[in-house]
Amino acid sequence: MPYLETRPPRSHGAVPVPVTVFDDGAAAVVNLDPALLAALRRAASVAAAEGVEILVNGGWRSPEYQEWLLVDAVARYGSAAEAARWVATPDTSAHVSGHAVDVGPSAARVWLSEHGSRFGLCQIYRNEPWHYELRLEAVEGGCPPMYADPSEDPRMRR
Repeated sequence: MPYLETRPPRSHGAVPVPVTVFDDGAAAVVNLDPALLAALRRAASVAAAEGVEILVNGGWRSPEYQEWLLVDAVARYGSAAEAARWVATPDTSAHVSGHAVDVGPSAARVWLSEHGSRFGLCQIYRNEPWHYELRLEAVEGGCPPMYADPSEDPRMRR
């Protein structure tokens, strides 16, 4: 897969400026898994009624964009092993499959950490308080224990 010299465009899922979860013009939002998007929108509606706006900083990504992020992370952190604590490969990324969303601002992350399980939205990695995935079993039983970082997630070892 060729490395892209510049950040990929919005059509690849780039989110240069955070967008609302209701932005049907953002590829990062509309290409999310439909169940994740529905849960995220339900949560955002309840949060908004409580004065908290949930924005999307990252969502669905093309494989090319994910590769760009990975190459950038290796350059930034100095090794593939260290980069793996922050960025998945295109073939293992929950963002590429549309099953992960990165949210902000901090008030939204706090709100989701307290209320997200009601909607099946769970923080997956301790080092990424912005990264949420849908875990429907959380509605009844709460979110599963978090991994310290993506390098501990068995899904990353395909």
